[in-house]
Amino acid sequence: MDDEVIVMDNGAVIALACDHGGFELMSEIKAYLGDRGLKFADFGTYSSDRCDYPDFARRATDAIISGQCAAGILVCGTGVGMSIAANRVPGIRAALCGDCYTAELTRRHNDANVLALGGRVLGSGLALKIVETFLDTGFEGGRHGERIAMLDANRSAADTGLRVNSASSAEQVWPVAMTKM
Repeated sequence: MDDEVIVMDNGAVIALACDHGGFELMSEIKAYLGDRGLKFADFGTYSSDRCDYPDFARRATDAIISGQCAAGILVCGTGVGMSIAANRVPGIRAALCGDCYTAELTRRHNDANVLALGGRVLGSGLALKIVETFLDTGFEGGRHGERIAMLDANRSAADTGLRVNSASSAEQVWPVAMTKM
């Protein structure tokens, strides 16, 4: 097993970003990281005033892609918006986690480089334990690395305009009930 821990005592920087729904939890995460002596770059928001999560997710993910940061933690109300926004960026593998088991396996099997959390759905104790698990777990590689390569190849095909899915309409992709929402 290749225990490549993405952040710890190697001087790596963790990108942090949140919106107003995640501001309170992010304050606790910053204190936790500071107590552990871990470096982080805070890409906002800096208050609980209403704001738009895609802007902050992009700032953090850009820092990861550029190599300024090794990994990221994003927090919004549910974590869903931040994870969707982050996963739009090539090279980002964001995982929304609500428990430690998922945080562990998303690192071991998916080599996730961004953790998304819901500030309105997680208590701070559990959230900090999830952060700890995510940061302290390495990627196993092997067959899991092959799957990451497949994801990257699928993204490359999509970026060049090739259809990865042969469905030609929403009715073919979604069940009828989903198209009438």
